[in-house]
Amino acid sequence: MDFRDEAHKVADLAADYLERLERYDVLPKIAPGDIKAQLPPSPPAEPEAMDAILADYKRLIEPNITHWQHPMFMAYFPSIASPPAILGEWLAATLNSNVMLWRNAPSSTELEQLVVSWLAQMLGLNGFDGMLTDTASISSLLSVVAARHAIPGLHVKDEGLSGRAPLRMYASTEAHSSIEKAAIVAGIGRHGFRRIAVDEGYRMRPELLEAAIAADRAEGDVPFCVVATLGTTSTTSVDPCAAIADICRREKLWLHVDAAYAGTAAILPDMRHHFAGWEHADSIVVNPHKWMFTPFDASLLLFRSPESFRDAFSLVPEYLKTAESPDARNYNEYGIQLGRRFRALKLWMQIRAYGVEGIGRRLREHMALAQTFASLVRADDAWELCAPVPFATVCYRFRGDDAKNESILAHVNASGRAYISHTKLGGRYTLRASFGNPLQTEEHVRRLWDLLRFAASAS
Repeated sequence: MDFRDEAHKVADLAADYLERLERYDVLPKIAPGDIKAQLPPSPPAEPEAMDAILADYKRLIEPNITHWQHPMFMAYFPSIASPPAILGEWLAATLNSNVMLWRNAPSSTELEQLVVSWLAQMLGLNGFDGMLTDTASISSLLSVVAARHAIPGLHVKDEGLSGRAPLRMYASTEAHSSIEKAAIVAGIGRHGFRRIAVDEGYRMRPELLEAAIAADRAEGDVPFCVVATLGTTSTTSVDPCAAIADICRREKLWLHVDAAYAGTAAILPDMRHHFAGWEHADSIVVNPHKWMFTPFDASLLLFRSPESFRDAFSLVPEYLKTAESPDARNYNEYGIQLGRRFRALKLWMQIRAYGVEGIGRRLREHMALAQTFASLVRADDAWELCAPVPFATVCYRFRGDDAKNESILAHVNASGRAYISHTKLGGRYTLRASFGNPLQTEEHVRRLWDLLRFAASAS
Protein backbone atom coordinates (compact mmCIF):
# COMPACT_ATOMS: atom_id res chain seq x y z
CA MET A 1 0.00 0.00 0.00
CA ASP A 2 1.27 3.47 -0.86
CA PHE A 3 0.41 5.41 2.29
CA ARG A 4 0.66 8.85 0.67
CA ASP A 5 -1.72 7.96 -2.17
CA GLU A 6 -4.24 6.32 0.14
CA ALA A 7 -4.01 9.20 2.62
CA HIS A 8 -4.98 11.63 -0.14
CA LYS A 9 -8.02 9.46 -0.90
CA VAL A 10 -9.04 9.46 2.78
CA ALA A 11 -8.58 13.24 2.94
CA ASP A 12 -10.89 13.61 -0.06
CA LEU A 13 -13.45 11.30 1.53
CA ALA A 14 -13.42 13.37 4.73
CA ALA A 15 -13.69 16.70 2.90
CA ASP A 16 -16.46 15.36 0.65
CA TYR A 17 -18.39 14.13 3.69
CA LEU A 18 -18.32 17.53 5.35
CA GLU A 19 -19.49 19.14 2.11
CA ARG A 20 -22.39 16.75 1.49
CA LEU A 21 -23.58 16.40 5.10
CA GLU A 22 -26.98 17.95 4.51
CA ARG A 23 -27.79 15.52 1.72
CA TYR A 24 -28.03 12.75 4.30
CA ASP A 25 -30.92 11.99 6.61
CA VAL A 26 -29.77 12.78 10.14
CA LEU A 27 -30.93 9.33 11.24
CA PRO A 28 -30.41 6.52 8.70
CA LYS A 29 -33.49 4.50 7.83
CA ILE A 30 -32.14 1.11 8.83
CA ALA A 31 -32.94 -1.56 11.41
CA PRO A 32 -30.62 -3.33 13.85
CA GLY A 33 -28.54 -5.92 12.03
CA ASP A 34 -28.86 -4.35 8.56
CA ILE A 35 -25.20 -3.33 8.30
CA LYS A 36 -23.76 -6.45 9.86
CA ALA A 37 -25.76 -8.57 7.41
CA GLN A 38 -23.96 -6.90 4.49
CA LEU A 39 -20.48 -7.64 5.80
CA PRO A 40 -18.66 -10.99 5.76
CA PRO A 41 -18.92 -12.89 9.05
CA SER A 42 -15.25 -13.92 8.99
CA PRO A 43 -12.08 -11.87 8.45
CA PRO A 44 -10.35 -12.07 5.06
CA ALA A 45 -7.57 -14.64 4.76
CA GLU A 46 -5.68 -12.57 2.18
CA PRO A 47 -5.00 -8.82 1.90
CA GLU A 48 -7.67 -6.69 0.28
CA ALA A 49 -7.12 -3.62 -1.85
CA MET A 50 -7.61 -0.30 -0.07
CA ASP A 51 -9.88 0.84 -2.90
CA ALA A 52 -12.29 -1.98 -2.06
CA ILE A 53 -12.13 -1.20 1.64
CA LEU A 54 -12.81 2.51 1.07
CA ALA A 55 -15.64 1.66 -1.33
CA ASP A 56 -17.32 -0.37 1.40
CA TYR A 57 -16.77 2.48 3.84
CA LYS A 58 -18.50 4.89 1.49
CA ARG A 59 -21.33 2.46 0.70
CA LEU A 60 -22.03 0.98 4.15
CA ILE A 61 -20.47 3.02 6.94
CA GLU A 62 -20.71 6.71 6.11
CA PRO A 63 -24.36 6.78 5.02
CA ASN A 64 -25.52 4.61 7.91
CA ILE A 65 -24.22 6.44 10.94
CA THR A 66 -26.25 8.93 12.92
CA HIS A 67 -24.79 12.19 11.65
CA TRP A 68 -23.77 14.16 14.72
CA GLN A 69 -22.01 16.64 12.42
CA HIS A 70 -25.31 17.45 10.63
CA PRO A 71 -26.68 20.93 11.44
CA MET A 72 -30.13 19.40 12.02
CA PHE A 73 -28.76 17.11 14.75
CA MET A 74 -30.19 18.83 17.83
CA ALA A 75 -30.49 15.90 20.23
CA TYR A 76 -28.64 15.46 23.53
CA PHE A 77 -25.72 17.94 23.40
CA PRO A 78 -23.65 18.92 20.38
CA SER A 79 -20.48 16.95 19.65
CA ILE A 80 -18.92 18.56 16.61
CA ALA A 81 -15.51 17.91 15.07
CA SER A 82 -14.13 21.13 13.59
CA PRO A 83 -11.77 20.95 10.59
CA PRO A 84 -8.59 22.09 12.40
CA ALA A 85 -9.25 19.67 15.25
CA ILE A 86 -9.90 16.83 12.78
CA LEU A 87 -6.46 17.50 11.31
CA GLY A 88 -5.00 17.41 14.81
CA GLU A 89 -6.66 14.04 15.42
CA TRP A 90 -5.15 12.68 12.20
CA LEU A 91 -1.66 13.81 13.20
CA ALA A 92 -2.07 12.44 16.73
CA ALA A 93 -2.97 9.05 15.26
CA THR A 94 0.08 9.26 12.99
CA LEU A 95 2.43 10.01 15.89
CA ASN A 96 0.72 7.36 18.06
CA SER A 97 2.15 8.94 21.19
CA ASN A 98 1.26 7.22 24.47
CA VAL A 99 1.16 10.06 27.00
CA MET A 100 1.90 8.11 30.16
CA LEU A 101 5.46 9.16 31.09
CA TRP A 102 7.40 12.30 30.19
CA ARG A 103 10.25 10.09 28.96
CA ASN A 104 8.16 8.28 26.35
CA ALA A 105 6.15 11.38 25.35
CA PRO A 106 8.09 14.61 26.02
CA SER A 107 6.43 17.03 23.59
CA SER A 108 3.03 15.33 24.00
CA THR A 109 3.20 15.67 27.79
CA GLU A 110 4.31 19.28 27.75
CA LEU A 111 1.75 20.21 25.11
CA GLU A 112 -0.98 18.74 27.34
CA GLN A 113 0.29 20.85 30.24
CA LEU A 114 0.19 23.92 28.00
CA VAL A 115 -3.27 23.22 26.58
CA VAL A 116 -4.70 22.59 30.05
CA SER A 117 -3.24 25.92 31.17
CA TRP A 118 -4.68 27.66 28.08
CA LEU A 119 -8.13 26.20 28.72
CA ALA A 120 -8.04 27.17 32.41
CA GLN A 121 -7.15 30.72 31.42
CA MET A 122 -9.90 30.79 28.79
CA LEU A 123 -12.42 29.75 31.46
CA GLY A 124 -11.21 32.31 34.00
CA LEU A 125 -9.79 29.59 36.25
CA ASN A 126 -6.19 30.67 36.62
CA GLY A 127 -4.36 28.68 39.24
CA PHE A 128 -5.96 25.33 38.40
CA ASP A 129 -3.86 22.43 37.11
CA GLY A 130 -5.34 19.45 35.33
CA MET A 131 -5.28 16.84 32.60
CA LEU A 132 -7.27 15.55 29.64
CA THR A 133 -9.34 12.38 29.99
CA ASP A 134 -11.81 10.68 27.67
CA THR A 135 -15.21 11.63 29.11
CA ALA A 136 -16.88 13.47 31.98
CA SER A 137 -17.70 10.08 33.49
CA ILE A 138 -14.01 9.30 33.98
CA SER A 139 -13.16 12.86 35.04
CA SER A 140 -15.85 12.71 37.72
CA LEU A 141 -14.86 9.21 38.84
CA LEU A 142 -11.24 10.29 39.28
CA SER A 143 -12.43 13.28 41.29
CA VAL A 144 -14.62 11.16 43.58
CA VAL A 145 -11.72 8.77 44.21
CA ALA A 146 -9.39 11.70 44.95
CA ALA A 147 -12.03 13.11 47.32
CA ARG A 148 -12.30 9.75 49.05
CA HIS A 149 -8.53 9.54 49.38
CA ALA A 150 -8.45 13.01 50.97
CA ILE A 151 -10.65 11.95 53.93
CA PRO A 152 -8.40 12.30 57.00
CA GLY A 153 -7.37 9.02 58.59
CA LEU A 154 -9.23 6.77 56.13
CA HIS A 155 -6.29 5.27 54.15
CA VAL A 156 -8.59 3.60 51.63
CA LYS A 157 -5.80 3.31 49.06
CA ASP A 158 -3.96 0.86 51.30
CA GLU A 159 -6.64 -0.58 53.57
CA GLY A 160 -9.86 -0.50 51.55
CA LEU A 161 -13.35 0.39 52.78
CA SER A 162 -14.27 -2.78 54.64
CA GLY A 163 -15.46 -2.27 58.21
CA ARG A 164 -15.50 1.52 58.06
CA ALA A 165 -18.30 3.99 58.65
CA PRO A 166 -20.41 4.50 55.52
CA LEU A 167 -19.29 7.30 53.22
CA ARG A 168 -21.83 9.77 51.82
CA MET A 169 -21.73 12.00 48.76
CA TYR A 170 -24.33 14.45 47.46
CA ALA A 171 -25.68 15.78 44.16
CA SER A 172 -29.01 17.12 42.96
CA THR A 173 -31.83 15.05 41.53
CA GLU A 174 -30.87 16.58 38.15
CA ALA A 175 -27.21 15.47 38.31
CA HIS A 176 -25.97 13.23 35.50
CA SER A 177 -26.11 9.46 35.94
CA SER A 178 -22.31 9.33 35.65
CA ILE A 179 -22.09 10.84 39.14
CA GLU A 180 -24.12 7.98 40.56
CA LYS A 181 -21.98 5.53 38.60
CA ALA A 182 -18.88 7.13 40.12
CA ALA A 183 -20.36 6.46 43.57
CA ILE A 184 -20.90 2.83 42.60
CA VAL A 185 -17.38 2.31 41.22
CA ALA A 186 -15.72 4.16 44.12
CA GLY A 187 -17.37 1.85 46.64
CA ILE A 188 -19.78 4.43 48.04
CA GLY A 189 -22.75 2.54 46.63
CA ARG A 190 -26.11 3.85 45.49
CA HIS A 191 -27.29 3.81 49.09
CA GLY A 192 -24.51 6.22 50.01
CA PHE A 193 -25.32 8.60 47.16
CA ARG A 194 -27.76 11.28 48.29
CA ARG A 195 -29.94 13.05 45.70
CA ILE A 196 -30.86 16.55 46.88
CA ALA A 197 -34.18 18.02 45.71
CA VAL A 198 -34.24 21.01 43.37
CA ASP A 199 -36.22 24.25 43.19
CA GLU A 200 -38.65 25.33 40.46
CA GLY A 201 -35.65 26.17 38.23
CA TYR A 202 -34.24 22.63 38.66
CA ARG A 203 -31.34 23.86 40.81
CA MET A 204 -30.09 22.16 43.95
CA ARG A 205 -31.54 23.59 47.15
CA PRO A 206 -28.58 24.39 49.47
CA GLU A 207 -30.67 24.30 52.64
CA LEU A 208 -31.67 20.69 51.87
CA LEU A 209 -28.03 19.82 51.22
CA GLU A 210 -27.09 21.19 54.62
CA ALA A 211 -29.89 19.25 56.27
CA ALA A 212 -28.85 16.00 54.58
CA ILE A 213 -25.23 16.42 55.67
CA ALA A 214 -26.31 17.09 59.26
CA ALA A 215 -28.64 14.08 59.27
CA ASP A 216 -25.90 11.78 57.96
CA ARG A 217 -23.39 13.03 60.51
CA ALA A 218 -25.95 12.39 63.26
CA GLU A 219 -26.20 8.78 62.06
CA GLY A 220 -22.44 8.34 62.31
CA ASP A 221 -21.92 8.38 58.55
CA VAL A 222 -19.03 10.23 56.88
CA PRO A 223 -19.99 12.93 54.34
CA PHE A 224 -17.02 13.65 52.08
CA CYS A 225 -18.03 15.03 48.66
CA VAL A 226 -20.60 17.29 47.01
CA VAL A 227 -21.15 17.54 43.26
CA ALA A 228 -22.57 20.80 41.92
CA THR A 229 -23.89 20.67 38.37
CA LEU A 230 -23.50 23.83 36.30
CA GLY A 231 -25.55 23.02 33.22
CA THR A 232 -27.66 19.96 34.04
CA THR A 233 -28.26 17.33 31.38
CA SER A 234 -32.02 17.71 31.12
CA THR A 235 -32.42 21.49 31.34
CA THR A 236 -28.89 23.03 31.57
CA SER A 237 -29.94 24.56 34.90
CA VAL A 238 -27.17 25.85 37.15
CA ASP A 239 -26.83 24.82 40.79
CA PRO A 240 -26.05 27.74 43.16
CA CYS A 241 -22.35 26.95 43.31
CA ALA A 242 -21.31 29.83 45.56
CA ALA A 243 -23.73 28.75 48.30
CA ILE A 244 -22.73 25.11 47.86
CA ALA A 245 -19.05 26.05 48.06
CA ASP A 246 -19.69 27.86 51.35
CA ILE A 247 -21.29 24.72 52.77
CA CYS A 248 -18.39 22.58 51.59
CA ARG A 249 -15.88 24.93 53.23
CA ARG A 250 -17.75 24.89 56.54
CA GLU A 251 -18.24 21.13 56.49
CA LYS A 252 -14.75 20.39 55.09
CA LEU A 253 -16.13 18.48 52.10
CA TRP A 254 -14.64 18.10 48.64
CA LEU A 255 -16.49 20.11 45.99
CA HIS A 256 -16.57 18.66 42.49
CA VAL A 257 -18.19 20.75 39.73
CA ASP A 258 -19.75 19.01 36.74
CA ALA A 259 -19.81 21.65 33.99
CA ALA A 260 -19.28 19.13 31.19
CA TYR A 261 -21.64 20.86 28.76
CA ALA A 262 -22.07 24.44 29.92
CA GLY A 263 -18.58 25.16 31.20
CA THR A 264 -17.45 26.19 27.73
CA ALA A 265 -19.71 29.25 28.02
CA ALA A 266 -17.31 30.65 30.64
CA ILE A 267 -14.98 31.52 27.75
CA LEU A 268 -17.29 34.55 27.48
CA PRO A 269 -16.57 36.85 30.46
CA ASP A 270 -20.17 38.11 30.54
CA MET A 271 -21.40 34.53 31.03
CA ARG A 272 -19.21 33.82 34.06
CA HIS A 273 -21.88 34.91 36.53
CA HIS A 274 -23.48 31.51 35.90
CA PHE A 275 -20.35 29.89 37.31
CA ALA A 276 -19.84 32.04 40.40
CA GLY A 277 -18.31 29.89 43.11
CA TRP A 278 -16.69 27.26 40.90
CA GLU A 279 -13.34 28.91 41.53
CA HIS A 280 -13.60 27.41 45.05
CA ALA A 281 -14.03 23.86 43.76
CA ASP A 282 -11.49 21.11 44.34
CA SER A 283 -12.12 19.64 40.89
CA ILE A 284 -14.02 20.67 37.76
CA VAL A 285 -14.91 18.89 34.54
CA VAL A 286 -15.60 20.65 31.21
CA ASN A 287 -15.92 18.70 27.96
CA PRO A 288 -14.44 20.38 24.87
CA HIS A 289 -15.94 17.52 22.85
CA LYS A 290 -19.38 18.89 23.60
CA TRP A 291 -19.72 22.61 22.93
CA MET A 292 -16.19 23.42 21.82
CA PHE A 293 -16.11 21.68 18.43
CA THR A 294 -13.46 19.12 19.40
CA PRO A 295 -13.60 15.55 18.05
CA PHE A 296 -14.69 12.99 20.61
CA ASP A 297 -13.09 12.30 23.01
CA ALA A 298 -11.65 15.19 25.03
CA SER A 299 -12.67 15.92 28.62
CA LEU A 300 -10.89 18.59 30.64
CA LEU A 301 -10.39 17.71 34.31
CA LEU A 302 -9.15 20.65 36.37
CA PHE A 303 -7.97 20.29 39.94
CA ARG A 304 -6.84 22.72 42.58
CA SER A 305 -4.29 20.36 44.16
CA PRO A 306 -2.38 18.07 41.78
CA GLU A 307 -0.94 16.32 44.82
CA SER A 308 -4.40 15.13 45.84
CA PHE A 309 -4.75 13.22 42.58
CA ARG A 310 -1.16 12.00 42.50
CA ASP A 311 -1.40 10.73 46.09
CA ALA A 312 -4.66 8.93 45.27
CA PHE A 313 -3.45 7.19 42.09
CA SER A 314 0.34 7.04 41.96
CA LEU A 315 1.72 3.50 41.77
CA VAL A 316 5.17 3.23 40.19
CA PRO A 317 6.59 -0.25 39.64
CA GLU A 318 10.28 -0.64 38.84
CA TYR A 319 9.71 -0.91 35.09
CA LEU A 320 8.10 2.57 35.01
CA LYS A 321 10.78 4.38 37.02
CA THR A 322 12.75 7.01 35.12
CA ALA A 323 15.62 9.34 35.95
CA GLU A 324 13.89 12.62 35.10
CA SER A 325 13.73 15.51 37.53
CA PRO A 326 10.67 15.94 39.77
CA ASP A 327 9.48 18.66 37.38
CA ALA A 328 8.69 16.07 34.71
CA ARG A 329 4.96 15.30 34.64
CA ASN A 330 4.12 11.60 34.43
CA TYR A 331 0.39 11.68 33.73
CA ASN A 332 -0.17 7.99 34.49
CA GLU A 333 0.29 8.87 38.17
CA TYR A 334 -2.77 11.16 38.22
CA GLY A 335 -5.45 8.72 37.16
CA ILE A 336 -6.39 5.12 36.45
CA GLN A 337 -5.01 4.75 32.94
CA LEU A 338 -1.41 3.85 32.23
CA GLY A 339 -1.72 4.33 28.47
CA ARG A 340 -3.26 7.66 27.42
CA ARG A 341 -4.20 9.16 24.06
CA PHE A 342 -2.53 12.32 22.73
CA ARG A 343 -5.63 14.53 22.99
CA ALA A 344 -3.86 17.87 23.40
CA LEU A 345 -2.74 18.17 19.78
CA LYS A 346 -6.23 18.60 18.31
CA LEU A 347 -7.14 21.17 20.97
CA TRP A 348 -3.92 23.09 20.46
CA MET A 349 -4.47 23.27 16.71
CA GLN A 350 -8.12 24.25 17.09
CA ILE A 351 -7.52 27.00 19.64
CA ARG A 352 -4.79 28.46 17.45
CA ALA A 353 -6.88 28.20 14.27
CA TYR A 354 -9.98 29.92 15.74
CA GLY A 355 -8.55 32.00 18.57
CA VAL A 356 -10.38 32.59 21.82
CA GLU A 357 -12.45 35.36 20.26
CA GLY A 358 -13.43 33.16 17.32
CA ILE A 359 -14.60 30.39 19.63
CA GLY A 360 -16.52 32.93 21.69
CA ARG A 361 -18.31 34.32 18.63
CA ARG A 362 -19.55 30.86 17.74
CA LEU A 363 -20.85 30.33 21.27
CA ARG A 364 -22.79 33.61 21.08
CA GLU A 365 -24.30 32.56 17.75
CA HIS A 366 -25.54 29.30 19.26
CA MET A 367 -27.10 31.05 22.26
CA ALA A 368 -28.80 33.48 19.88
CA LEU A 369 -30.21 30.54 17.88
CA ALA A 370 -31.56 29.00 21.08
CA GLN A 371 -33.27 32.27 21.98
CA THR A 372 -34.76 32.47 18.47
CA PHE A 373 -36.18 28.99 18.88
CA ALA A 374 -37.46 29.79 22.38
CA SER A 375 -39.21 32.90 21.04
CA LEU A 376 -40.99 30.78 18.42
CA VAL A 377 -42.23 28.47 21.16
CA ARG A 378 -43.38 31.36 23.34
CA ALA A 379 -45.29 32.97 20.46
CA ASP A 380 -47.39 29.86 19.79
CA ASP A 381 -50.11 29.17 22.36
CA ALA A 382 -50.13 25.49 21.41
CA TRP A 383 -46.60 25.10 22.78
CA GLU A 384 -44.81 25.94 26.03
CA LEU A 385 -41.29 26.37 27.35
CA CYS A 386 -40.53 24.05 30.25
CA ALA A 387 -37.31 25.47 31.72
CA PRO A 388 -35.10 28.56 31.58
CA VAL A 389 -32.70 28.86 28.63
CA PRO A 390 -29.38 30.04 30.12
CA PHE A 391 -27.21 28.60 27.34
CA ALA A 392 -28.06 26.99 23.99
CA THR A 393 -30.47 24.18 24.90
CA VAL A 394 -34.26 24.59 24.94
CA CYS A 395 -36.78 22.39 26.77
CA TYR A 396 -40.31 22.66 25.37
CA ARG A 397 -43.45 20.65 24.74
CA PHE A 398 -46.76 20.67 22.94
CA ARG A 399 -49.65 21.49 25.28
CA GLY A 400 -51.00 17.99 25.29
CA ASP A 401 -50.45 14.68 27.02
CA ASP A 402 -47.19 12.73 27.08
CA ALA A 403 -48.32 10.43 24.30
CA LYS A 404 -48.82 13.39 21.98
CA ASN A 405 -45.33 14.73 22.64
CA GLU A 406 -43.81 11.30 22.28
CA SER A 407 -45.57 10.96 18.94
CA ILE A 408 -44.23 14.35 17.79
CA LEU A 409 -40.67 13.31 18.60
CA ALA A 410 -41.07 10.00 16.79
CA HIS A 411 -42.55 11.74 13.74
CA VAL A 412 -39.72 14.30 13.52
CA ASN A 413 -36.97 11.74 13.98
CA ALA A 414 -38.50 9.25 11.53
CA SER A 415 -38.51 11.93 8.85
CA GLY A 416 -34.71 11.90 8.82
CA ARG A 417 -34.74 15.66 8.43
CA ALA A 418 -33.87 16.39 12.08
CA TYR A 419 -32.99 14.58 15.27
CA ILE A 420 -34.22 15.72 18.69
CA SER A 421 -34.29 14.07 22.11
CA HIS A 422 -36.43 14.23 25.23
CA THR A 423 -36.36 14.20 29.00
CA LYS A 424 -38.94 14.25 31.79
CA LEU A 425 -39.47 17.37 33.88
CA GLY A 426 -41.90 17.30 36.74
CA GLY A 427 -43.02 13.91 35.45
CA ARG A 428 -43.98 15.33 32.04
CA TYR A 429 -42.53 14.16 28.73
CA THR A 430 -40.49 17.13 27.48
CA LEU A 431 -38.76 17.72 24.16
CA ARG A 432 -35.24 19.15 23.89
CA ALA A 433 -33.35 20.99 21.16
CA SER A 434 -29.67 21.73 21.65
CA PHE A 435 -27.76 24.10 19.38
CA GLY A 436 -23.98 24.17 19.04
CA ASN A 437 -22.97 23.34 15.48
CA PRO A 438 -20.95 26.05 13.67
CA LEU A 439 -22.91 25.16 10.51
CA GLN A 440 -26.26 26.01 12.10
CA THR A 441 -28.12 29.12 11.02
CA GLU A 442 -31.53 30.62 11.70
CA GLU A 443 -32.77 28.69 8.68
CA HIS A 444 -32.09 25.43 10.53
CA VAL A 445 -33.97 26.72 13.57
CA ARG A 446 -37.03 27.57 11.49
CA ARG A 447 -36.78 24.28 9.64
CA LEU A 448 -36.99 22.44 12.97
CA TRP A 449 -39.95 24.57 14.06
CA ASP A 450 -41.80 23.79 10.84
CA LEU A 451 -41.12 20.07 11.31
CA LEU A 452 -42.43 20.19 14.89
CA ARG A 453 -45.63 22.00 13.98
CA PHE A 454 -46.26 19.64 11.07
CA ALA A 455 -45.66 16.65 13.34
CA ALA A 456 -48.10 18.08 15.89
CA SER A 457 -50.80 18.40 13.23
CA ALA A 458 -50.09 15.00 11.68
CA SER A 459 -49.62 12.85 14.77
